[in-house]
Amino acid sequence: MALDTWLLERHAAGAIPPTLRFYAWDPIALSLGYHQRQIPQHWNHLKWEGRSLPLILRPSGGRAVLHQGDLTYAIVGSGFKGGRIEVYQYLCEFLVQGWRSLAVPLHYGEAGRGYIHNPDCFETATGADLIMADGTKLIGSAQLRRNGAVLQHGSMRLCPDPDLFQQVFGTAIQVPDLPLVADLEERRATAITTLTQAAEEWFGVTLREEPLSEDEWVMVQARLKSKS
Repeated sequence: MALDTWLLERHAAGAIPPTLRFYAWDPIALSLGYHQRQIPQHWNHLKWEGRSLPLILRPSGGRAVLHQGDLTYAIVGSGFKGGRIEVYQYLCEFLVQGWRSLAVPLHYGEAGRGYIHNPDCFETATGADLIMADGTKLIGSAQLRRNGAVLQHGSMRLCPDPDLFQQVFGTAIQVPDLPLVADLEERRATAITTLTQAAEEWFGVTLREEPLSEDEWVMVQARLKSKS
């Protein structure tokens, strides 16, 4: 989350170009929307496979997301036209096209503001979320704007653990029926390759992989410490 925010700030300052990244969480964690102040008490004592489950505050809004068996994307850019939903859907289109090429058609949700009363992000689907033909929500996204730049990041539910989900949210999970291999890492690799190609086609760009330098990592760590 610190890196996502840092990328947004650097892009807003004109220091880096638009950026797309994919990542998984280690250890797994429960991320909370920036304005999500009231949470169930038992969330402070969650464990999975003998390890405590960290609670992470996102810089963006929305509700809680369980980052286990998922793949997170983050995209930073600027110069977008239209309102919030129009920008959401413009940035999500590469996800729609990429998953369609994997035989997973997606469409946008239709839930209204009532989603704020549900602690689980994946229990509702707004116009910023992508759901499968059977109604299963596959991708939940959230957004943060700063000085004309936009950070949009979201979680793709690839292989969630039903028991852990039940422990956290107290409800059964809709496990997405994806036509992919069962191995989680292979699912992630396939999704990243396919969605990277879809992003290049949709945005009309050629993406270049560029790891952070040691100095940049120091800057991210400094930002993280300043917020702790």
